Amino acid sequence: MFEGVYFEILLLAVIILGVMQYIGGFNINKFVDDNATYFKRLKEDDFEFLCKARYGDSVDIDRVFNSRLKNALLVTVAMGILFINKLNGAMFLLLFAIFFGMFKLPYFQLKQFYKTHLHIIDTQLPYYLKNLEILIQHYTVPVAIGKSIGDAPEIFRDGLKELIEKINAGDSTIQPYMDFAKEYPVRDSMRMMRLLYRLGLGRQERKQEQLLTFSRNVSSLQQKAREARYKERLDKMESKTMQMLVFTGAGVMALLLLAILQTFSSI
Repeated sequence: MFEGVYFEILLLAVIILGVMQYIGGFNINKFVDDNATYFKRLKEDDFEFLCKARYGDSVDIDRVFNSRLKNALLVTVAMGILFINKLNGAMFLLLFAIFFGMFKLPYFQLKQFYKTHLHIIDTQLPYYLKNLEILIQHYTVPVAIGKSIGDAPEIFRDGLKELIEKINAGDSTIQPYMDFAKEYPVRDSMRMMRLLYRLGLGRQERKQEQLLTFSRNVSSLQQKAREARYKERLDKMESKTMQMLVFTGAGVMALLLLAILQTFSSI
């Protein structure tokens, strides 16, 4: 909903500012570039991290940030032009609030994406690891990971391919496993990747013991995932129940008010 409203307002601003730039009245790009040093102070501490989580490590952070600035300025200036005959102290405060809101909205959208993204990973990782555990009983850890990619949840496939490529390139350290855990930084991902690495290094006679430890940890994660899903369903049911009660109560109050008004009108 917010994204739709955001782009509708932005489209109006682009049309107005496009006309102004065409006739030479205002150059938004030059304004942002000239004041880049000051604008960078508005950058949030976790903005770079959230951008990389959303768009990948190759994303141009400055370009994304400048795009936020330009869009917010476009909307603010466009609103100022529309209400230029009503400019006063209160209107300037309103325009500042509009700029702040339009500037912050993409940041909140990034945070929401990251939260949703992590939640999906957190609920799917235990079930992927359970399938991997079955393969490890018959193959070495790197071979099992390679064979698991086809049946793995789509969200993990790119990370698994990178993990296997690093191992096949000759990296026998724990780093490829840690890189995968950092790419999917959810509950216990670091610990599970360490267990996988040690399982791959273990001697054959110790494999069953290490696999048992790995299996117990996976089962624990699965139980936590089931509890989280159950809590989500419970929260949704409670939310829907509360909404129903609120709407029912509001309807009853409206009917009572209508009945009272009709009673008084008939007296």
